[in-house]
Amino acid sequence: MSARLSEAEEGRLSRAPQTRVPLAFPIVLIVTGIIGWWAAFALTLDKIAVLKNPTAVLDCNVNVLVQCGKNLGSWQGAVLGFPNPLIGLAAWVAPIVVGVSLLAGAGFARWYWVLFNLGTAGAMAFIIWLSSQSIWVLGTLCPWCMVTWSVVIPLFLTVTARNAAEGVYGAPLQPIGRAAIPWLPLATIVCYLAIALEAVLAFGV
Repeated sequence: MSARLSEAEEGRLSRAPQTRVPLAFPIVLIVTGIIGWWAAFALTLDKIAVLKNPTAVLDCNVNVLVQCGKNLGSWQGAVLGFPNPLIGLAAWVAPIVVGVSLLAGAGFARWYWVLFNLGTAGAMAFIIWLSSQSIWVLGTLCPWCMVTWSVVIPLFLTVTARNAAEGVYGAPLQPIGRAAIPWLPLATIVCYLAIALEAVLAFGV
């Protein structure tokens, strides 16, 4: 009897879904989260410095074109009525926590991944708008802002492709997600080049 139960248990385990998470995915979450959080932290410090002393010389102000002072002082830099970097300080904790949890063996429900993906999509939409405002309206390239843009892009693309590949959005999209994963680095570079081209067109450099 025990032997039969043991065999049945072994069969069940062999049919169980693989729960081990590929190392690359949580690493991407953690690294992008840390970089994004640091950029938000640096911008927050710069905002505090400006509030204390409006004539403060910020390290991020390299020249008229490359600077963050103009961005921090604009309405675009406080869309919700408070400095945008405060959003980053809170939001960038999420991918770090998710990445560390995955490394620890945690699993999440489908709805969780959908909400997480919606969050990264919102971040992507936000940085597209902010980058266009910075380049076309404010006429600046904010260093710490560009760091934020550079990590939001691969974060969104990676989470979206992973969710599709894992069947979060249904079986029909799994082949597409799996096929997209090897192309994520190239897709990220293309997005970077699109922003660079936008800057070239705007500034004529």
